[in-house]
Amino acid sequence: MSRQDAVRALRGRLLWFVGDPHGAGTAAHRYVEDGLLIVEGGLIRAAGEARGLLPTLPAGADIIDHRPHLIMPGFIDAHIHMPQTQVIASYGAQLMEWLNKYTFVEEQKLEQQGHAEKLSRFLLDELLSSGTTTAAVYCSVHEKSAEAFFAESHRRNTRMIAGKVMMDRNAPPALTDTAESGYAESKALIGRWHGKGRQLYAITPRFAVTSSPEQMAASQRLVAEHPGCFVQTHINENRAEIAFARELYPEAADYAGIYEDYGLLGQKSLLGHCIHMTKREWRAFAEHGAVAVFCPTSNLFLGSGLFDWERARREGVKVALATDIGGGTSYSMLRTMAEAYKILQLQGRSLSAFEALHAITLGNAVALGLDQLIGSFEPGREADVVVLDPAATRAMAHRLETARDLAEELFVLVTLGDERNVVATYVMGERASGCSTH
Repeated sequence: MSRQDAVRALRGRLLWFVGDPHGAGTAAHRYVEDGLLIVEGGLIRAAGEARGLLPTLPAGADIIDHRPHLIMPGFIDAHIHMPQTQVIASYGAQLMEWLNKYTFVEEQKLEQQGHAEKLSRFLLDELLSSGTTTAAVYCSVHEKSAEAFFAESHRRNTRMIAGKVMMDRNAPPALTDTAESGYAESKALIGRWHGKGRQLYAITPRFAVTSSPEQMAASQRLVAEHPGCFVQTHINENRAEIAFARELYPEAADYAGIYEDYGLLGQKSLLGHCIHMTKREWRAFAEHGAVAVFCPTSNLFLGSGLFDWERARREGVKVALATDIGGGTSYSMLRTMAEAYKILQLQGRSLSAFEALHAITLGNAVALGLDQLIGSFEPGREADVVVLDPAATRAMAHRLETARDLAEELFVLVTLGDERNVVATYVMGERASGCSTH
């Protein structure tokens, strides 16, 4: 029997979601105190009580005992920038100044030989160390940056969504393509990588400010020709950005109308930020099935504003959660959800631990339309797994001495947790290299 076909079983406390706790309450999750997760051929074969499943294992099955740790589906990050890993923690600027002063300077380095490979390795190491097994990734304007990222992800067998940024104006000359070159390079990358192994492509016009009408039309052509691809871009992050976008596209109804006019709002469209949304824009998102991507640490760090998750729910708009490195300040989806909690508290809404953990697993999988592949432990799903020690730090262990139930334990994990809580990360049932263990 080959390694890929071998049966592996992970034993520990299993937690996964089958619905949204916001509406379904406790019926939305499954928790097994002494559970067994059986993986065969990289896929989930069964998840349930260890005592019932252990006798079903074939002779020679690899049983890894992670008790008393928590075993969950791998985390999903819906918006992150590979070229910005050395931009994180850049001082004192809001969006447009931050882009010009820090981000565009760093992104020009992706032209240097080997730099894209270096950043791709670092990012994937960091994601896996944080328990994140799938992400939607912005590469730079350089075709070879996306090539390098996809090659590294394919080598590790991680399920990633990524794309070469398209931008042909309002950026340094060394960072601009043209409408036609952006189209041609994106099309070539789609041909090479979309659907290769676990790789998925996102058509990536950075945002309306840096794409001309010609480039937006080229993006529209790509979407029409490759309907299976994602679209990722930014919207309504910062008031100065919104005013600039409206100046550049005065005929559009609003910022969302720019993307709508070019056929870029759809079921597979991931739009970062969505902070300063009009009533019509919410309606447009709901009508087209577009995804609003909430980036808590970035929105706070850049002073952009507070995302209105409750409004999105009322309007029927799908929401995904993301780190937005390097405007964001942590690679950890646990840390990201701690900040999401605070943002909602400022708006009079409390986020439960179950809602937070659902959001970064099944919730994000549903928003991305990948819930038949990832995000839960239902049979047939890809075996991307994170093992967590909720008592990994001295402060957490001290606090958990007084935890009264699972909900309280998980709230401590969400509030105080980060990459230090990650004991192991598995990709398609194989322990990932490059991630921390203890």
